Order: sequence, then structure tokens, then C-alpha cells
Amino acid sequence: MILTNHVRLAALLPGALILLGSVYPLAAGDLASTLARMDKAAMGFAGLTADIKSVSHTFIIKDTTEESGRMTLQRPRPRETRMLVEFTKPEPRALSFAGRKVQVFYPKINTVQEYDLGKQSSLIDQFLLLGFGSTSSELRAGYDIKYLGESEAGGQMADRIELTPKSADARAHVNRIVLWLSQTNGQPAQIQVFQPSKDYRLITYTRVALNPSLGKDAASLKLPKGVKRETPQK
Repeated sequence: MILTNHVRLAALLPGALILLGSVYPLAAGDLASTLARMDKAAMGFAGLTADIKSVSHTFIIKDTTEESGRMTLQRPRPRETRMLVEFTKPEPRALSFAGRKVQVFYPKINTVQEYDLGKQSSLIDQFLLLGFGSTSSELRAGYDIKYLGESEAGGQMADRIELTPKSADARAHVNRIVLWLSQTNGQPAQIQVFQPSKDYRLITYTRVALNPSLGKDAASLKLPKGVKRETPQK
């Protein structure tokens, strides 16, 4: 299903957070202080760049694959997200998200696939908001939240929270999400998205630069001349 594919895309975009930033002197080890750090980290958030590692597990065939690359995210206005993920290993490909449009570029065959999310874009946006300058009130609006304790992620200590989507539409595609929030700066260091099929995607963020100086098209695909365009929805 097209929506399921896009939820997976959102999960790995889903998600993208900073491991660097201001230090907030708040106690660790409980939900209230964890969300307070997240609220402070959201103030003034405009974008980031980061290295990402994405691990995908397909339950039915017991197969696990790994990709790595670089991500650029911009939030020029509240609730407007633009994202570019450029994978380099094991195979080069790039994915961009803006508004209702998703593009996936395969350089080896010089082909870009384009998707229009339509009414489904609001559901995708709910997952993309995770960690991208999100506030605790935004999380509470879309999810039931549970504190899971402390653990290491991305080379630092983090508080884990479990997010269960409140809407039935969302739960049909993602039944729960685990988010690791840095105890140092309140930013997500890792995210794991579980689907009802028992498939999951685990994404870790490193070498993060918060609010870098970026051009207005930094999160857009740079397509070569003569690229072949496909619209799988049609």
C-alpha cells in the first residue's frame, strides 16, 4: 500500500534530531523532566543536518537491511517541514519530502518516482513532527506517552519514551514508536517505529548541526538533465 510505504519514509525522516546544542540543567529519569527538556530544545528550532543510519527489519522473512547517509531538514515556518535524505550506502538514492509531495531519486537508473500524498499528508506530517522541533503538547495531542527508562543511544545517555498513536488511522500503519531523548540537550538521538506487521525501522542520528546556515533549496532534490519521471500512483 502506498500509505504504508510513505509512513516508512516518514519514519526514517520521521524522525531526525540533534545530538548537539544547549545543555539544560534538568533532572533525568522521569517523564516530566524529559518532556521539559524537549520543550526547551524546540524553542527556536529552524532545521538541522545530520548523519543517519537506518536499520529496517521485515518480520515475515526475518530480513534486516541497513542504509546510511546524510539528512538535511528545514522548518521555515511552524508546521512546515522540508526534508532531504541522501543515502550513500549500500546503494545511492535520495528522498525528499515537502508539503504533499514525496520524490525518490535512483541515480544509477537516472529515475525519480513522484508521489502525491493528498489527504494522507496530515497523517504523514504527524510522524514527521516527532523530534523536529516538536513540543510536548504536540506529542500529547497525537499520542499516549509512556516513560520507559534510561539507556544509551548514539553514544550518549537518553531517556526513552513510548508513543502510541491515538487515532485509529495512524494505528493501522504504526502501532507504537520508541523515542530516545538526549539527557544532555533534550533532542532525539534515536527513533524506532513499529508496524502492526511486526516490521520495524530503527534510525540513529549523529554529527548533528542545529540551525545551520542553509540556502532555501537545501532540502530539495538536485535532479540531473534528462531524468526519467515516474508516478507509481497512476
